[in-house]
Amino acid sequence: MDTRALRNPYADYDGNPALTHALFDPHGKITSEFGQRLSSKVSELLAVMENGLKSADPRDCTGYTGWAGIAVLYLHLHNVFGESSLLQKALEHVSRSLKCLTHRHDVTFLCGDSGPLAVAAVVFHRLQRVQESDECINRLMQYHQIVVTGSGGLPDELLYGRVGFLYSLVYVNQQLGQDRIPLQYIQQISEAVLMSGEHLSKKFRVQNQSPLMYEWYQEQYVGAAHGLAGIYYFLMQPGFVSAVEHVYRLVKPSVDHVCRLRFPSGNYPPCIGDDRDLLVHWCHGSPGVVYMLLQAYKVFSDPQYLELALHCGEVVWRWGLLKKGYGLCHGAAGNAYTFLALYRHTQDPKHLYRACMFADWCMNYGKHGCRTPDTPFSLFEGMAGTIYFLTDLLQPMKSRFPAFEV
Repeated sequence: MDTRALRNPYADYDGNPALTHALFDPHGKITSEFGQRLSSKVSELLAVMENGLKSADPRDCTGYTGWAGIAVLYLHLHNVFGESSLLQKALEHVSRSLKCLTHRHDVTFLCGDSGPLAVAAVVFHRLQRVQESDECINRLMQYHQIVVTGSGGLPDELLYGRVGFLYSLVYVNQQLGQDRIPLQYIQQISEAVLMSGEHLSKKFRVQNQSPLMYEWYQEQYVGAAHGLAGIYYFLMQPGFVSAVEHVYRLVKPSVDHVCRLRFPSGNYPPCIGDDRDLLVHWCHGSPGVVYMLLQAYKVFSDPQYLELALHCGEVVWRWGLLKKGYGLCHGAAGNAYTFLALYRHTQDPKHLYRACMFADWCMNYGKHGCRTPDTPFSLFEGMAGTIYFLTDLLQPMKSRFPAFEV
């Protein structure tokens, strides 16, 4: 891990209020001074991003690296700052996305056509263009049966599989109201994910260790993006699995199996069978596994899950400032969401302090000699994701890792 991280230069939180008084008050409200610094940096980086997007791939519709992701950012900015110009920017970018849909069987929020359709539905709804919003939702739901049946060998994970489509439905409900897409559609996908997991567990003969198992490209990935932690996080959401008994009988022991994969450092492997303790990313490692653990703690009330989640925070604090840069998927901004998730669950100021220190690092964007990502202004690899995080930090208790956290 040391070879992939830069040394954390910040003093850790020791309970001394002098460390935090310029950052947030005892109730976790960001101070006006620090809030102004965050807002100024957001404005500055937005200008750089918009200029950089002039040379971005005009055919990339996706949320991960393309125009839909930029629209997600502007929708978030509109949520926080309320300026109508931000909503117009979201419309501009999602309209670009709708013009270059893949029209393949790519069905996920981040890497397929369902993301642009879901985001467009929200943008049109906010603009009170109801008919266009409804049309986008109808187009989105045309993928539903394909996802449930798993045609074309559809996997189950977040980036390219069933859970990635499920998130598109969740996103619409989060933004437009919880019953806009009836829960039964989410439950049907969850049931299909459970059946797939049981089938693979039997195929690999691991049902005694883990009643559910999943793979992507012949690897049993562990993390949030392609793997078990991301899938189990969604299967533990209230109501997503209609039979609560299945959550206890199938999901809980499978979560426990992931817990047993933990390295002595507190980090997690990218794949089952990979003993290299190298990656501290949202996509692979503790920064993504923490969401599964916190959700397990909420559902099962077992303190071991919270303890393991807190260990994830220690891993990220030590090794989370990455040479790869400042992005969400595998960068400092994505890793900082670990602290925000822990803060929301515990209200321990240590975690909010740590998130603020990672924000300070991100506000010195480009000054650490980090690698420039392939899509340097995108939501998940580049600057747009960093801007999203800095904006989220203005309201810590409302923060959510974009395109993932429910």
